[in-house]
Amino acid sequence: MLVAYLQPVGLAHSRQADSIWNETKWPFLMDQWGEGRSFQCKAADCGAELNLYIRAKIGFCSGTTGVADDNELERLSDFDFMKGQATALGGGHEIDIAGMKGRLRAYAIGGPILQTYAFSVAFNKNSDALVATITLKGPPAAMEPIIMQFLNGEIIQNWVTRTLGLYNAREPSGSVI
Repeated sequence: MLVAYLQPVGLAHSRQADSIWNETKWPFLMDQWGEGRSFQCKAADCGAELNLYIRAKIGFCSGTTGVADDNELERLSDFDFMKGQATALGGGHEIDIAGMKGRLRAYAIGGPILQTYAFSVAFNKNSDALVATITLKGPPAAMEPIIMQFLNGEIIQNWVTRTLGLYNAREPSGSVI
């Protein structure tokens, strides 16, 4: 009888990781890409307060090369969300989010009083890009695994699947939609 209550470890882990993120209202004005989704993870849960903004840019990515280098990542990035000049803290690197290739790069955002940090993440399916901007008030060194875990989690993956019109999305209950 116990077997009926077991879940695959990855799914259980994904749900637990997703549970520390709270969806918030999209805080930005409408532009040509429309609204996206906004999430926050409190410092008590993530080590620093993280604000993640993600949206689709349909038809805006090279279908042949994808997000192949830092120049393409910067072209796709939502630097308008960051108040201040963005300065890369080093080169970006390749990432994989649910089988989609992309790039991630950390930035320092110069502000008048307090320096903020950010990650820019972009990944694609054909010519459709998904772009995430994550801001935080502390050094980004240990934050990347937390961010990647959430981007690979159930909440974001279901949204990506619906947004890009892919199939076999799963609701949090585990049922196929």
